[in-house]
Amino acid sequence: MKFSEFIVRDAILVDFDVDDSKEAIIREMCQALVQAGALAEDQLEDIVRAIVRREEEGSTGIGHGVAVPHTKHASIDRLIATVAISPQGVDFDALDGEKVHSLFLVISPLDQPGLHLRALEYITRQLHHDRFSRFLKTARSADEVWQLLEEADQGKFAG
Repeated sequence: MKFSEFIVRDAILVDFDVDDSKEAIIREMCQALVQAGALAEDQLEDIVRAIVRREEEGSTGIGHGVAVPHTKHASIDRLIATVAISPQGVDFDALDGEKVHSLFLVISPLDQPGLHLRALEYITRQLHHDRFSRFLKTARSADEVWQLLEEADQGKFAG
């Protein structure tokens, strides 16, 4: 699995600053997927609700400035995701109580749980590379984020 297979490049958000609520953060990221043509407008509310429900089960703010909100949904026919970078950090109820700077929002088809897990594992594995996480957090453009994702796909941060 590679980021290039499921991250929607045109939905990447940088200088992300939503100071409202976890739901507002999720909505903004889903809206970016709508604007990029990866998600239908009429799916937006239902998917936002599904991700918020998932967050109520336990925060996906995994610590170290990272959150990976996600859901499986019947209206989706392929794995899609986006990335948001917040230099100042957003409050996402992270497990360590710190602000979140890098968010990966993942939506997958309901009937492909293995694909969903592989995407979450891939994201988590890449984020364990300190250089990747550090560079991602300081990316200032969608092109910079995309370049880092491609470098991660090529294994440049491993080792």
